[in-house]
Amino acid sequence: MAQFATLTGWGKCMPPAVLSNADIATFLDTDDEWIRTRTGIHERRISHVSLGDMAEVASRRALACAGLAARDLDLIVFGTCSMDEQVPNMASGLQARLGASAAGAMDINTACTSFLYGLTTASAMIKAGTVKSALVIGGELISPMMDWTNRNVAVLFGDGCAAAVLQATDREEGVLADRLGCYGEVRGILQVHGMGLNYANRGWPLGDTDWVFEGQEIFKRAAVGMSRACEAVLTARGLAAGDIHLVVPHQANLRIIEAVVKRAGIPMERCFVNIQRYGNMSSATVPVALVEALEAGRVAPGSNLLLTGFGAGLTWSAHVLRWGERVTPLGMSDAELPPCTRTALEMVRGYIAVKQGSRYSA
Repeated sequence: MAQFATLTGWGKCMPPAVLSNADIATFLDTDDEWIRTRTGIHERRISHVSLGDMAEVASRRALACAGLAARDLDLIVFGTCSMDEQVPNMASGLQARLGASAAGAMDINTACTSFLYGLTTASAMIKAGTVKSALVIGGELISPMMDWTNRNVAVLFGDGCAAAVLQATDREEGVLADRLGCYGEVRGILQVHGMGLNYANRGWPLGDTDWVFEGQEIFKRAAVGMSRACEAVLTARGLAAGDIHLVVPHQANLRIIEAVVKRAGIPMERCFVNIQRYGNMSSATVPVALVEALEAGRVAPGSNLLLTGFGAGLTWSAHVLRWGERVTPLGMSDAELPPCTRTALEMVRGYIAVKQGSRYSA
């Protein structure tokens, strides 16, 4: 009998501090209208805690939603490109925090598509019978490594995290088709200088980054890659645009979302958008949007979802996901972040101050 991997639990963790477009205009030559008209972003979140802290809260909420104990997890897949530390990995730290001692633990870094690549990985392992249950996280703590002097990127990104629980089932649910790809030959159009061993011996201060972001070329490649991936997964399942009940895309730029949905022949009213509140949270965008779509009653039992994204690399992907019977949590977790005592603007100005005396002022 065929085995599938259905999504049974979901949870998000959004830091409370909000950085508005007006806040950014206090230290960059920009304004609210310039940002909104080019990106669709009104505000984003700045975290006062570590990525591990956010991931623990999101994961406990997802496990409670699924009615699954952490000790019963077989696998943890942590998707991120902004890990608290690389060795050991983020997934092992989360395993220890949750008490999921029976779970294997791995990180995946495909930038903004990390959660989606993780969804494929965990689903494939469940379908193969390697594991019975998995926790997949998409989370980012981007604000400390942001180049806050670069208007082209500083207005785009925010912090956040969400998690999903997958469990084996004999019902035809979960990821039914997926397509992963990468335009590796143009990987330099979206690149963060200052992260990795290439920079260790160049006198580059830790956390001091220089972002390469070729917006027009990224737009073109992202729209084409996501559209081709969407076409491939719909074809693989024999589905037409009218068979998709909701699109949950990567939230990087409203214009990109509109272009991809239009190419797929799906009306925008069947697309979930929350970029205005959070900006681009990299690997967290799709899972946070999925959680909020469920909270808003936009996901019905048995509905077909189309998930798609792109990220640095330049990676791209799409997934057809058939939802199961349950759209409400089995339980709730009391996990919460500690209180935030600083404003988002205060935290960002702190990051800027730390970099004073670095190569920016050398």
